[in-house]
Amino acid sequence: MKIVLDAGHGPDTPGKRSPNGLKEFSFTSAATDYTREILETYQNVSVYFAHSKKEDVPLSKRTNLANRLGANCYISIHANAAGDGKDWNQANGIETFVYLSKPKEALSLASAIQHCIIQASGLADRGVKRADFHVLRETNMTAVLVECGFYTNKKEEALLCSPSYQKLCAKAIADGVAQVYFLKPR
Repeated sequence: MKIVLDAGHGPDTPGKRSPNGLKEFSFTSAATDYTREILETYQNVSVYFAHSKKEDVPLSKRTNLANRLGANCYISIHANAAGDGKDWNQANGIETFVYLSKPKEALSLASAIQHCIIQASGLADRGVKRADFHVLRETNMTAVLVECGFYTNKKEEALLCSPSYQKLCAKAIADGVAQVYFLKPR
């Protein structure tokens, strides 16, 4: 099984930071690293990154890579924001997205990941939603986009900075994948 992980946005993406200056990529990069470590403990699983830690990778390059690899699933990991991102607000919780047409397997994967993160984190359940995001639309495989909390919410920003929360999200995402694809430990 080939899994492509995508740390949402990139190290130099303008905006995409908390009022305190936390870059979204600081969270997403760590969470994808931890997710990869966990997923690679399963039999017959290969994990690839669509992003780079050195530069912003255009969305088309990310999805083209996944399509060329013939990946089975694509998981884009993000942290959310509300408002202009410059001020703290009360928006909170976890949400997972699938493409507008609600592909059955994507919906199943999104639901499993959403459930696992909510169970593990205790944060508000914003549900599984539909969106016309590039990474959901332009991939030829099951694709989901996970928002692991709001970096514009002071409480959740503190979580996003925490390695223990980054690992919690990674384990929950990997658990959801393992459930849907019946992965077996090595």
